[in-house]
Amino acid sequence: MDPLELPGLRALGAEMARYGHEREAPARAVMGMLGDRWTTLILLVLGEGELRHADLKRVIAQLSSEQAISQRVLTLKLRALERDGFVLRSVSADVPPKVAYRLSALGEDLFARARGMIDWINARSDAIHEARERYDRENGAD
Repeated sequence: MDPLELPGLRALGAEMARYGHEREAPARAVMGMLGDRWTTLILLVLGEGELRHADLKRVIAQLSSEQAISQRVLTLKLRALERDGFVLRSVSADVPPKVAYRLSALGEDLFARARGMIDWINARSDAIHEARERYDRENGAD
């Protein structure tokens, strides 16, 4: 039997045909973005409320294991989140202008779902660690 004839895979194929399977299709692009080094952390931080760019950079540095995010990378990640409608950018009329970011309604929805996934993973972290150790023992991994 051809695996593509399985009902679930046929449905998956139809879903991908409808919503796109190319690299920039929202399902692929957003899931890829959430899996990168910084985007989910940015989303989680902004889930707590609006922050100015410098404050966002400082908080991310304090929370991340890398201890810092470059200005360029933070700007690129924020632009990508803004482009997809997850983040709103505001600029004050002050001199110099103050730039702040907050989640849009769409971003708040994504935040809630990401938070739920992280909570699910954290609740199962012992089982995940055990599975990794078992696999490494059985496969001679270092």
